[in-house]
Amino acid sequence: MQAKIETVKTLLDALPFIREFRKEIVVIKYGGSAQTSPQLKEKFAEDILLMHLVGIKPVIIHGGGKKITDMLEALKIDTKFIDGQRVTTKETMRIVEMILSGEINKEIVSLLNSYDAKAIGISGKDAHFITAKPKDFAKWGLTGNITNVKDDVVLNLVKDGFIPVIAPIAAGEEMGHPGFNINADLCASYVAKAIGANKIIFLTDTEGVLDDKKNLLSSLTKTEVEKLKTNGVIHGGMVPKVDACLEAIDGGVAKAHIIDGRLEHSMLLELFTSEGVGTQIVK
Repeated sequence: MQAKIETVKTLLDALPFIREFRKEIVVIKYGGSAQTSPQLKEKFAEDILLMHLVGIKPVIIHGGGKKITDMLEALKIDTKFIDGQRVTTKETMRIVEMILSGEINKEIVSLLNSYDAKAIGISGKDAHFITAKPKDFAKWGLTGNITNVKDDVVLNLVKDGFIPVIAPIAAGEEMGHPGFNINADLCASYVAKAIGANKIIFLTDTEGVLDDKKNLLSSLTKTEVEKLKTNGVIHGGMVPKVDACLEAIDGGVAKAHIIDGRLEHSMLLELFTSEGVGTQIVK
């Protein structure tokens, strides 16, 4: 009986947070181990379903760099990175779109729908709701910077009760353009600010942002983030993550969260407990 009472207490503890975020849009950048581990995939689907059932409106943007690299290697197509970003040739772009919009996107949609979560998969090419221009064509090829997001495409899906699952592929502005490969973190930020999301959550393979002694920093302001970047405490792969957070915050998103996707139900722990599990970034 005591165990049942504790279960009820846990539900009641979550009630204020459910009330606060009910009817709000939460954008989730889905990547890392959470996207590749079979067990964590199932937990992710459960979390999304629960969020959906209590009235939160999840919108998912996913990555898929490892699968793209594996396929390019299998096809013996050379691929290289500059400053951590893939150089996207026309030949590479075909594989990028096939993996992101085809294999990965539909796998996520199928998983969520198996939990009755009513997911629907799209890319930025659908209705040209995301358009982009070259980041630096001579350097990165068809790797793009987003120029516009048509918010109504996503908002109409959300209004109709769907959970959009978005592949980070953008349309070009010219007719017949093959499209652009977009950094998934920045894609999530641009979508979040365009649709007026309350929160954006980045699932990663780290606890969050760590200080110089490797302790978790549970909350940071924009000013503190910039100082940590200048001091080199935030470095490497964490830099684009925090930059994407700042992009969202500057665009009107209330809070950005970097959390450990290797931890089961990390999204629920971050949303529905006062302690949280990762790093939140606020203005």
